[in-house]
Amino acid sequence: MSARRVRVPSLLGDPGVARACSPSRRFLFAVPPLDGHVTAVAAVAAELARRGHKVAWTGHRASLEPRLRPRSRIFSALGDEDAARLRDARLRAHGPADPRFWEEFLVPLGHAMMPGVETALDRFRPDVVVGDQLALAAPVAARRREIPWATAAATPAEFTRPLADRPEDERRVRERIGAFQLDHGIDDLLDLRFSDHLVLVFSTGALLGDVSFFPDHFAFVGPVLGRPAPSAFPWDRLDGRPALLVLLDTADDRSRERFFRVAAETVREMDVQAVFAAPPALVGDVPPNVLVRGQVPRLKLLERMSAVVCDGGYGAVCESLAHGVPLVAAPIRDDQPIIAGMVEEAGAGTAVPFDGVRPDELRAALTTVLADGAHRAAAGRVRDSFAAAGGAAEAADHLEKLA
Repeated sequence: MSARRVRVPSLLGDPGVARACSPSRRFLFAVPPLDGHVTAVAAVAAELARRGHKVAWTGHRASLEPRLRPRSRIFSALGDEDAARLRDARLRAHGPADPRFWEEFLVPLGHAMMPGVETALDRFRPDVVVGDQLALAAPVAARRREIPWATAAATPAEFTRPLADRPEDERRVRERIGAFQLDHGIDDLLDLRFSDHLVLVFSTGALLGDVSFFPDHFAFVGPVLGRPAPSAFPWDRLDGRPALLVLLDTADDRSRERFFRVAAETVREMDVQAVFAAPPALVGDVPPNVLVRGQVPRLKLLERMSAVVCDGGYGAVCESLAHGVPLVAAPIRDDQPIIAGMVEEAGAGTAVPFDGVRPDELRAALTTVLADGAHRAAAGRVRDSFAAAGGAAEAADHLEKLA
């Protein structure tokens, strides 16, 4: 008797075998017109698109277009005039630790964005709305339509309760958030900063501190770094001495000029090399151990750095710590003082004042960070936690489950 032939399909790509995959879903991302609030969610959106899902954006078109992939679908929710007016209001406030940040910037921003966000929901018909933590219009519009929504926390500042030592101010902010919901017909009030479905936190406990008490739907997925920007650099000029990267992503040229010149004086007598990411005119008399470049390949350069001096912006902090490089932070505004405090609490660096810092102060901070192995070890622990957290892929997994 001849044996019966049975065709056993391969599990390694036979075209006759359908691969298991999740059905395509639609995700709408809503973001405020703030630098640094697009990078992480843009990477998550790209991961969702790679998996076959549909993605769209709503916010200030002129702020979004340079930061997104070509031909991204954008629904405008904020005009240029409103964006400029609200930017001025933000600069008058002092970040999340100032109630005016909510009263004069974020709540008015929510009102201004609401019609455009609602139009985006009605036209795109998403399965999930992903709202930046500071884009209050997104959760309200989603709740009005009973669409699942996730919070995307671009920085971890709000998880530290920046107003905890001022309970009246903290209550004042919660009342403004509640009044915003009432203004738009929602009386079942929530703290719109924290979705009751899913909160994506682009940080980890190694930097933020104890996260064990947060609810299970808070996902600490770690930061997502931006795409490396190509830039020429004279690598042969790095001679093996400890190297520092000095950069400021905030402040006007006058303030930056003073800080860069203090930093140049600081390192002049130190046995280090320093790379200043700055226009040469702002540095003035350049010491022999300083390289000044208008543009630098930051991520690649960080592989060679022993320390970073920055303004405490969350992007620069995460880029440095993702490479295990300790920091000296000179915070200027917004959430930078909070982020600088986190760096100190984590043991991964120290902080100095931006206004009025003296060369001897900055030199002492740099000497400590360079000489003290504890700062580098702490930066390494944060680096390892970032690598293990999962980043954009982990965030996309959570969003797929929500959909």
